[in-house]
Amino acid sequence: MKKILLAYSGGLDTSCIMTWLKETYGVPVVAYCANVGQGEDLEAVAEKAIKTGAEKCIIDDLTQDFVSNYVFESVKANGLYEGVYLMGTSLARPCIAQGMITAALKEGCDAIAHGATGKGNDQVRFELAVKALAPHLQIIAPWREWNFTGRNDLIEYAKQHGIPVPVTKEKPYSMDANIMHISYEGGILEDPAAPPPEDIYLWTTNPENAPDKAEEVTIEFKCGVPVAINGESLGAVELLTKVNEIAAKHGVGRVDLVENRFIGIKSRGVYETPGATLLMQAHMAVESLTLDREVAHMKQQTSLKFAELCYNGFWFAPEMQIVKTTIDATQASVTGWGKLKLYKGNAIVIGRDSQSSLYDSKISSFEEMGMFDKLDSGGFINVNGLRLTAWSKCNESLKKSLQPAT
Repeated sequence: MKKILLAYSGGLDTSCIMTWLKETYGVPVVAYCANVGQGEDLEAVAEKAIKTGAEKCIIDDLTQDFVSNYVFESVKANGLYEGVYLMGTSLARPCIAQGMITAALKEGCDAIAHGATGKGNDQVRFELAVKALAPHLQIIAPWREWNFTGRNDLIEYAKQHGIPVPVTKEKPYSMDANIMHISYEGGILEDPAAPPPEDIYLWTTNPENAPDKAEEVTIEFKCGVPVAINGESLGAVELLTKVNEIAAKHGVGRVDLVENRFIGIKSRGVYETPGATLLMQAHMAVESLTLDREVAHMKQQTSLKFAELCYNGFWFAPEMQIVKTTIDATQASVTGWGKLKLYKGNAIVIGRDSQSSLYDSKISSFEEMGMFDKLDSGGFINVNGLRLTAWSKCNESLKKSLQPAT
């Protein structure tokens, strides 16, 4: 091993890891800071990295790439893990990993280190990306190598080595932020019965204090990709930034869940994902008009697979490429707009329209039959009922068990 590239955030874990790598391996360490829209002063982070012992600190702006090629890909997919989590961290990890690998190869590093814990999902996501894109690089996972058992141990280590860290024992939250979301884990949140303290939320307004007047927002899509808010065409980063501001003001996008990690552990996480919540709901509204019934149902199954692969770290796996290609094929007609009403933490779909709409009011109306022949329904029911009639004749005992007791 000649040189290590460390995914560096300047937080507790990576600040200690920087010093630990120097002590343990005695080789130069390059710090890598990925900007995915987390709103940090990365110049200050880079300065801290150098003071902590980094040979060099790379600041890589991946925000455009993250929004266009990861966040919006998930919007097209309706990517929800376990029906709730919009995967803000899961989506950022492969984006950051690809940036890390590119930087490591450019800097002549033969090893990559990360600060993901030995119990978490991120270790899987980072390392599977390396194995898919640059398997010759060595991987160093300090949380699986050193003797520290938790973050309190790291706090003591930081004090001993004079490393400034933004965490105290009184509030040891682990946070991950990017332009899509903020996540919170650890501390009091490790008790799934305890409600998260209100002061933990850094982004969204408390729904109880949100505006008393509802606000309507219209989101336009082209081939499944959001392109405009309230009639204003915007680039990917600008659009997500604007919809974040609108949703956060109304307290939209808070999620508190116990999720199943890939390695088999249940974990409690609290998330703020304001803008993407609106994008996903509006996108589904447009799809409800434009996707054929069987395509829509197949898309739901594909969406579940997309979320599973993304969450588990298989973004660069061949099966994910097939899933993404399938999703793209469903999005050719998903052009139109969805309208939402925001109020006190809620986002409610109140309208949708598309030039590619399959909705026909003359057929759907209860007031007139239009092209629909009601007599066809009898034959349709009879044909679909043939197998039920045959089953019923062969299962008289089961039918008797369904009869009410006398």
